[in-house]
Amino acid sequence: MLYDISVLRGKEYSSLRLDAINEQMALNHAKSLGYTVFSAKAVADSRFKWLARRERFPLMLFSQEMLALLEAGLNLMEALEALAEKEQRPEIRQTLQGLLRLLSEGQPLSAAMESFPRAFPPLYVAALRASEKTGGMPESLKRYIAYQSQVDQVKKKVISASIYPSMLLIVGGLVVLFLIGYVVPKFAHIYDDMGGDLPFLSQLLLALGGFIESHGVALLIGAAVFMSSFIFLLSLKTVRANLLELIWRIPAVGERMRIYQLSRFYRSLGMLLIAGIPILNAMKMVSGLLAPAMRIRLQAASEQVRQGQTISAAMELNALSTPVALRMLRVGERSGMMGEMMERIASFYDEETARWIDWFTKLFEPLLMLAIGCVIGLVVLMLYMPIFDLAGSIQ
Repeated sequence: MLYDISVLRGKEYSSLRLDAINEQMALNHAKSLGYTVFSAKAVADSRFKWLARRERFPLMLFSQEMLALLEAGLNLMEALEALAEKEQRPEIRQTLQGLLRLLSEGQPLSAAMESFPRAFPPLYVAALRASEKTGGMPESLKRYIAYQSQVDQVKKKVISASIYPSMLLIVGGLVVLFLIGYVVPKFAHIYDDMGGDLPFLSQLLLALGGFIESHGVALLIGAAVFMSSFIFLLSLKTVRANLLELIWRIPAVGERMRIYQLSRFYRSLGMLLIAGIPILNAMKMVSGLLAPAMRIRLQAASEQVRQGQTISAAMELNALSTPVALRMLRVGERSGMMGEMMERIASFYDEETARWIDWFTKLFEPLLMLAIGCVIGLVVLMLYMPIFDLAGSIQ
């Protein structure tokens, strides 16, 4: 949670915004930065966290710059000092300065990062904690950069595949609204002046256009209220969870979402195992990446592994693998390279997801264009049907 801290440093009174788990940790963090602290106040109620505007810590960029500086021969303190000096954004600079202060007090880097949970996720801290024992921090940073690059690549494919259909829906919807809200009422006035009987579908369309013209302001207000309520409901965690559960029940889509989550799960688990984290601790750390139903199955699998069951058998019994992944897990158990094998499983899942996205977009985009064209064509046809009837009667 974000806290506004009233502080005094030297003779200057100012306010400071920090991220902490609770108010006491926020006060302790401000004191560790060298400030005289007066009070702390939460920025926003937990129900409205989505309204709070906060600059996100660039973890990927931080890792890349740290790796470059460490490989250039700088030690850890010198690298962090260089990053803090060049940083222009206040909140990020405060985070880096807080790390430097905690390191100067004798804390290891992983423990210092735990004081900034929003900037450094548990997976990142765990990977670096393992490297502190071996002195291989550059290797840990390389593994995290490779891990995050693969995760971001899949996300980009999903986002890029959804851009064109979204634009089609928006543009098609706006065209239909323009026809019904502006063009149809104009035609309605013309047909009223002409008199005569109109086809039934044309009468319905003109009645709808007249209703929109008469109650346009009320409909706009209603649409704004509906959109505001919809956005607010989506901000609630329980509503999002129920919505995701409904999506998971769609056969084809639910299976793709399961494969995508298994990909992140195996990639994160593999990274932690390569970093030297014990399997049970690693499984606990990555449980937050899974949906609630799969999280329960992972807990059962962890308990079975604790009781002596093999990893491959536990994953199979709890539906956390596919036939191909199961064979690869067994190979990893025999070779002792479980972490590397889990990363290969994640890569296999990523390739499968990418193929499905390509297939889906190639099929869905033409179908969507056809549907939007049919709707617009139907509206235009119903508008011109009376004119066709009139031309036929004249002939």
